[in-house]
Amino acid sequence: MLKTKLVSSLEKGFLDSDIDSFENFSGTAILRKERLSFQLMYTYDEESDPARSMYKLSITGDLSDYADAREVKCVPVYTPGYVFDDNYLRTSPGLYPDLLEPLHYDGTISVIKNQLHSIWIDIDTRKAKEKIASGIHILDISLCEGDKKVASHQIQIEVLDASLPEQTLYLTQWFHCDCLANYYNCEVWSERHWEIIENFAATAKSNGINLILTPVFTPPLDTGIGGERLTTQLVDVIKRGDVYSFDFSTLDRWIDMCDRVGIEYFEISHLFTQWGAAHAPKIMAHVDGDYRQIFGWDTDATSEEYTDFLRKFLKSFLHHMRLRGDDERCFFHISDEPNTEQLESYRAAKDSISDLLEGYPIMDALSNYDFYKLGVVTTPIPSNDHIDKFIENNVPDLWTYYCCGQCVGVSNRLMAMPSWRNRSIGMQMYKYNIVGFLQWGFNFYNNMSSVDSVNPYVETSGDYWVPAGDAFSVYPSCDGHALESLRIVVFNEALQDMRAMQLCQTLCGRDTVIKTIEDAFGKEIKFDKCAYSAKEIFAVRDAVNRLIKENL
Repeated sequence: MLKTKLVSSLEKGFLDSDIDSFENFSGTAILRKERLSFQLMYTYDEESDPARSMYKLSITGDLSDYADAREVKCVPVYTPGYVFDDNYLRTSPGLYPDLLEPLHYDGTISVIKNQLHSIWIDIDTRKAKEKIASGIHILDISLCEGDKKVASHQIQIEVLDASLPEQTLYLTQWFHCDCLANYYNCEVWSERHWEIIENFAATAKSNGINLILTPVFTPPLDTGIGGERLTTQLVDVIKRGDVYSFDFSTLDRWIDMCDRVGIEYFEISHLFTQWGAAHAPKIMAHVDGDYRQIFGWDTDATSEEYTDFLRKFLKSFLHHMRLRGDDERCFFHISDEPNTEQLESYRAAKDSISDLLEGYPIMDALSNYDFYKLGVVTTPIPSNDHIDKFIENNVPDLWTYYCCGQCVGVSNRLMAMPSWRNRSIGMQMYKYNIVGFLQWGFNFYNNMSSVDSVNPYVETSGDYWVPAGDAFSVYPSCDGHALESLRIVVFNEALQDMRAMQLCQTLCGRDTVIKTIEDAFGKEIKFDKCAYSAKEIFAVRDAVNRLIKENL
């Protein structure tokens, strides 16, 4: 017998899951300019015959013009995590639902005996060219065999008479241009490469990413000591004797591309190597007609030669950006994730150029409070499992991040984690006035230390290196576009929750919003207290929606 069910975006259906174990999703309220996602699950039970049938998906109703449907595909997971708490779905290797792939066969789907599959449905009101009427809207979701409906569901969507406010959170997921060139086997900065980059950047923007890692020089990230990543350097360096000059034409093209897709800010690639700022990044230059590397692992970070070069570069770069009117869009990094033992080398590297960057944000991911306490870093980005010390000391304009190590107690987007844990970060960032969020893997398709590139459809853990879901949030399609994971869509739902809370705050005050969401959540909202069910997340968002509706 064919079995179908509408469920929320916060459920993950594995191939062997029982469809009866999932809560039915009958509808919700949303704001204009919001994307609502839910799923149609389907299966044949054990007594069904035949083993496989094809049905046509139909979505009708007055919001159907904004509907899009994709199949939730499972991908291989060899490394679900390092250590686990009790808020994971599974902890063993297997096939995990993650990839959102366009439907094939003109919207016809396959129902397989004894396998649970899902169609991911988006109602994206951002597509609306005219104001959507507030009130109740009904959508019909059906599977059809010819003209006959073999399964049919209705969902009720209430559109509130207000729009999501613009996102104020700075959001970056590191954008890796070399991985795109490697995967698609195209020359760096070729026309094909630029086309692919713009496609991926547009998907990033659609999911709230408004700050993009900008490789003025090849980013010195996840590169083994003595190793190198494919050169992706936007600035041409020309060296004649001891004189440097810089050509910013490729950088200008990058900025123009970002403007087309709506990326607002530029995260200038790190000026020193990762984990301590001990060396210079790889820098290529035209030296008397020969294109070669002039700085790298064999260059001490604070050497006289590199300091001289870097200061000349920064002066020229800032002058160019000021002429464009774009210098205030820039954020700078020294070195990623320095630890306590590396504080002095980090300080020395920063001090060598910090006077030139006066007034511009200099920020880095780090978790030791001493970096801020001693004034070494003015914009720290602590991980969400080390942020309490920064909150307790009232650090202003606080950012946070997570990566592979944030796997116990806190929110993350690992494939083995439930989506309600992923979405928990929205209410956490709202309560603690977080102004920026960083995550390192929008499209990292390399293994550990970038020794080799990998196929993300096969190696979701980067060759058993990191928990699946850490290294990338999108998949590369065969035609050069980014295919979303359900994880990046759910994270964007968390951003929408945060924006809805900010709207609510303008209507009834911050204290009222915090009390309302904590009452709905049933406990104090903290970074180490994530939801344990979809019901908890929807209780919080429903309470916010009610408060907005009552105060409009």
